[in-house]
Formats: sequence, structure tokens, C-alpha cells
Amino acid sequence: MIPAAFEYYRPRDIGGVIALLEEHGDDARVMAGGHSLIPMMKLRMADVAHLIDLQDVSGLNAIEVGSDSIRFGAMVTQAEIIDHDALASAAPILREAALQIADPQVRYMGTVGGNVANGDPGNDMPGLMQCLDARFTLVGPGGERSVAAREFYEAAYMTAREDEEVLTAISFPLPRGGYAYEKQKRKIGDYATAAAAVQIEKSGDTCASASIAMTNLSDTPVFSSAAGAALVGTQVDAEAIKAAVSAMMEDIDPTEDNRGPVAFKKHVAGVILTRAIERAWSRA
Repeated sequence: MIPAAFEYYRPRDIGGVIALLEEHGDDARVMAGGHSLIPMMKLRMADVAHLIDLQDVSGLNAIEVGSDSIRFGAMVTQAEIIDHDALASAAPILREAALQIADPQVRYMGTVGGNVANGDPGNDMPGLMQCLDARFTLVGPGGERSVAAREFYEAAYMTAREDEEVLTAISFPLPRGGYAYEKQKRKIGDYATAAAAVQIEKSGDTCASASIAMTNLSDTPVFSSAAGAALVGTQVDAEAIKAAVSAMMEDIDPTEDNRGPVAFKKHVAGVILTRAIERAWSRA
């Protein structure tokens, strides 16, 4: 289908973006890579009278890898995540996840900021950012503020971002220990039936800390502190993994759709999470 008529804007700085959002209010939407918004406009699921493209806004595509933290702009693409050697060395789970998103054509245009800001429960990056304890920088008429990824998602397509705010950057502590991003999907380009992001730190032969989040198993990404706690202090044996999976099952709330009934989704979630924990532990 063809989207309804709209006015198109391409400002060069974030001030221009905010001014347009203030001027047009609910009739305006910001677009990063466009892979979420444009299909919705074509299907007439989103009525956008004023489309604000961020492609020419300066300062949104930098990647900074520090000694204890990582920060990148919202317009960094999935392909740039994959190709950035310093980032892949410091936080390899990012590359592992990005390589499982859609296909190369999408990854060359799809941005990390758009992926996390949209509030789509099927997107990969929101759960991963919760696993990494990331924070999102939001800029609006009142200035800049920071919101934790674990507090950002309120419901499907509903987030803590105000209508006149723009997500400009993502930052998180340098990940430590073993990692894994596991994903099950029907075909290339599809949303996950279930996906799991896991980071595990090891002390001697036992788990010192664990961070676990899952994707597309509720109306928001699911960070489960209980699942991570089930692994701490254990040698991440079969019993501990089973306890972590059981804890996650209490936190997810999948619904039936064309990817399968609820029971099937829960089964897939358990399998994917088990694989992710085992692989993260083997890398710790």
C-alpha cells in the first residue's frame, strides 16, 4: 500500500527536530532508519502528517568505547555495530545480536536508536539493552534526561519517552564475563519466537553475577532479576539452569499468534534460554 500524504522534514540539528515536534505535536513523528515506521505508514496503521527524518542530524552516529563504559548515538546502524572492531571486542554480545537481526539490507539502514525507541516488543535491541543495564538519553524542550532501559518500556509501543522528546544516545557499563544472544525465528527477517540475552560473570568455579532478558514473550521486553539470581553462587549446572528458566517463566506472558500457541512459545523460551545460559557460561 501507499501511505497517506505527509510533509517531510530533514533538519540538520537536534534543535531543529525539537522545534518541529513542538510545532506539530501529535501529528509529527521522528524517523531514524524507517524500518519500523514506514511499513506501518504503508499499512495505514500509523497516520503521520509530518515526518521528521534524522539522517542529516549531526552527532548521532558516533561510537565511543571507553575503559569502563560504551556510548553510541541513536543513528548508529546495525551494520556499523557489526563492523566496529573495538566495539565487538569490548561488547561482543552486540555483534552477536546484530547479526541475527533481519538481513544485510535491513541492517545497513536499521538503527539501534530506532530499534529501542519504537517500543516494539518483537525488536531485538530492547531486551539486549536491558540485559546490559543500558541507559537512554532523551532530549526535549526541557533539556536532556537519562532513563534506564529496564524502566523505559511500559507496554507495546508505549515507552517513557514524551511526545516531544528524541532518543539521542545509548550508554552502558563495559560488559564483563561470558555472553550469549540466542534467537529462534521462523525465517530470515522474522521477529523472534523467543530470544534471550545473557551476561554471566564468573568467580572461581561459581557464578558471581548474571543478567538475563528475553524478547517477544510479553508486551514489553522482559528483564528477569529472579532468573539471574537463580544462577548466582552456583556452578551453573543443570539444576541451576532449570531454576533460572523456571524463574523466567514466571515473568513472561506470551500470547498466541502466527508463531504458535502459548504452550509452544513457553517451550521455545525454555530451550532458547537454556542454550544462552550454557553458552554464556562456557565463555565466562
